[in-house]
Amino acid sequence: MRALSRILGTSLYLSALASAQCPVDAVIVKGHVQNATPNSKVRVQLVYPKEKPGESGEVDVENGAFQIPIEFVTAQSSIFTNLPKRCGRKPKTVVVTLLENDHESDQILLDFAKSFRMADSSAYTLRSEVVLNGLH
Repeated sequence: MRALSRILGTSLYLSALASAQCPVDAVIVKGHVQNATPNSKVRVQLVYPKEKPGESGEVDVENGAFQIPIEFVTAQSSIFTNLPKRCGRKPKTVVVTLLENDHESDQILLDFAKSFRMADSSAYTLRSEVVLNGLH
């Protein structure tokens, strides 16, 4: 029984250590809203391969502009828990939605590989700013 406890303890420790080795990166979405209404918000949702939804966040539009960083873990999950972690997890698509009075008024789907570039070792920025159109 003691040996089993040690094995389980060691496995948990190694699993935690492997998870800690993968960095957390960020996607920074910046843009502006044409004809923004008061209380407009922008929601950003990361989508991974096989259409798996990931991290998301919202930000208020201020003076027609917005910027929001969305952090994501780069560790790729595996059905084999004893394999070392790979750290190449990246979103496939970034969905940017304009909300006016809690209703969707515009949406853009960005291909991560084509629309973003690595700005530094842990952040991806847009190649060009997003432009969303308000209702008015």
